[in-house]
Amino acid sequence: MRWRTAVTGSVAGAGLYLGVATGRVSVDIGVGRRKRALGPIELDVAAPRAVVFDVISEPYRGRTPRAMAGKLRVLERAGDLVLAEHTTPIGGGLTAITVETVRFVPPERVEFRLVRGPVPAVSESFELTDEHGHTRLRYAGELETDLGSVGALWGRLVARRWIAAVDGSLRSIKDEAERRARVGRP
Repeated sequence: MRWRTAVTGSVAGAGLYLGVATGRVSVDIGVGRRKRALGPIELDVAAPRAVVFDVISEPYRGRTPRAMAGKLRVLERAGDLVLAEHTTPIGGGLTAITVETVRFVPPERVEFRLVRGPVPAVSESFELTDEHGHTRLRYAGELETDLGSVGALWGRLVARRWIAAVDGSLRSIKDEAERRARVGRP
């Protein structure tokens, strides 16, 4: 009888872990809340700020390119605010799904706020500033977890993958904005 309880507990624990890790189960109990910084990450982009802003916003505000179709699905658009689902591979054949609001403040800022995901709260921003012929793209954010030190450990694991995904996005934004800036020059 004890082995059944142990097996049931193990299966339930594994199911909860998979649900939380993939963002399909959101746990937000507000007990032992801890915050940790994400970033900052700064990149210099050899393109005008308006071009960089367009590269960031177009997949959300317009048609999502085929190359991003497996990673991004816009659920709702309302002026300068969208609700978007992001899909990110997390290893072992698993995929994390997050749902975020994305607010556009042209031409200098894009703000992200987690609605559903592997942690209770994340807020992030891309800030764009003109820097003598190029654009400084600055990413910064904050990730929150519950359950004190146990949640803080989970937050470190999530933050590592989160930052890796953001870093990949930033590199793609830089490459595409610089490509567009080169094409647009005489």
